[in-house]
Order: sequence, then structure tokens, then C-alpha cells
Amino acid sequence: MTDVLPALPEDWERCLAVAAHPDDIEYGTAAAVARWTAQGKQVSYLLATRGEAGINGMHPDQVGPLREVEERAGALEVGVSEVEFLDYRDGVIEGGLDLRRDIVRAIRRHRPEVIVSGAFTVRMAGGITNQADHRVVGLATLDAARDAGNRWIFPELADEGLQPWDGVRYVGFAGAEQPTHGVDVTGEPLERGIASLAAHVEYAKGLGAGGFEPRPFLTWMAAQAGQAMGVHAAVLFEVHTLAFTGPPPWEQS
Repeated sequence: MTDVLPALPEDWERCLAVAAHPDDIEYGTAAAVARWTAQGKQVSYLLATRGEAGINGMHPDQVGPLREVEERAGALEVGVSEVEFLDYRDGVIEGGLDLRRDIVRAIRRHRPEVIVSGAFTVRMAGGITNQADHRVVGLATLDAARDAGNRWIFPELADEGLQPWDGVRYVGFAGAEQPTHGVDVTGEPLERGIASLAAHVEYAKGLGAGGFEPRPFLTWMAAQAGQAMGVHAAVLFEVHTLAFTGPPPWEQS
């Protein structure tokens, strides 16, 4: 097979996964997380909302706590114990300085070398129209990854004891129309990713006929992505590089 996508580099130790809603990470990215935690890497989750608007037949006051429980259970399936919620209102997240500041705060606290999130483009892989919260949170995450290293952006965070962190090397977006890298999740990582999505039991029930069975859906999706890497199963990301990993191009011979 020619023109296969390269593997996302894995010479790092800490990752922060940022998403708009519970279950966003589980639709693919969780399998990559399972691979990384099995390698001994530290991965933490940051959720902008509790997904309280996600079940049509149930009031948001009931849904938010339920989905938080399911998200924490799904995270444990792939080796993640630290899950934080920012409590933005599901469905109507507004982009701006407050959201960027909150994400920067988390980045400075966790000090990740890699950040993963969901695509922030209007269209996702397969031409599917992206949801508003996904677009807002994804773009805010990319901006925050750079803001986190600048002491003059959100300087008030220093008063909280959070010093600048410019150690983010890559920001990867799952579900992008034009992925640049992939993660091989063949075997156990995919199985654990499936278990992670399956933990969202009540949410899946709420979707009714519009939902997906975790195993057939994720198996199919990972197999399609695997073709781009020349492996059996993969998760693909559009990767933005924030720091040179070697000599800058003008110094390379």
C-alpha cells in the first residue's frame, strides 16, 4: 500500500483529551487512549459540558448527573481516572475568552505534551456536518494550547499558582476530513475502546433508532481508518504541530 499515513509519534508521557460532551471521546479516540495508557502514559479528560441536553425524553437535570457517571465509567475502561467537567451549557457553548481561559487553566495544571480533541471544521470525515459545540470547543482547544505557554495571556492564572506551559508538541483532532496521522489500535486497544463506548448505556437508549451499536460501529470505523495506515484498525487525527521536534528546517542539511 502506498501513501499510508504516518503514525502519531509516541515519545511523550502526558496527554489531555478535551471534548464538548460525554461520549465524544468514546467515538474512536478512546481506543487510542487505551493504547497509550497501556504504554504507561498519563491521560486525563476535560469535558466542557455534562451532556445534559443529550437525551430528548429526559430532563437535563436528570441527564447531566447520569452522563457524568457514564463518562467516568467509560474513561476507566481505557485507563483514565481523572475526568474534569467545566459545566458549560450543553448545546449552546459560546466561543471566547472564558472558554479559552478554562482550557488554558487545565493545560497548565496537567502540563500535557499532546492534546487530542474533536474536529472543529464545519464538515467532519465522510462529509458529515459537525455539531456547533464540537466546532467551538475544538478551535478553543487549539488556541488554548498555544495560549498556555504565554505568560501575558491570562496572567491572572499565575495568581492561582499556574505557571505557563509551552510543552504542548501536538494537538490532534479526531474525525477530521483530512487526517494527517494515525494510531494503530488493532486488538486490545480497540476492544477497550468498544467497552468505553458501551459504558454509555442510558445515553445509547435515549438515542433510540438514531444510535449505533458500539461493537459493529467502532469495528467498522477503525477498519476504514486502518486502511489509511496499512493496519487492521486505527484512529486517525489531523495533527497540528506547535513545536519543532528537531532542528528547524532552515538548519537542516
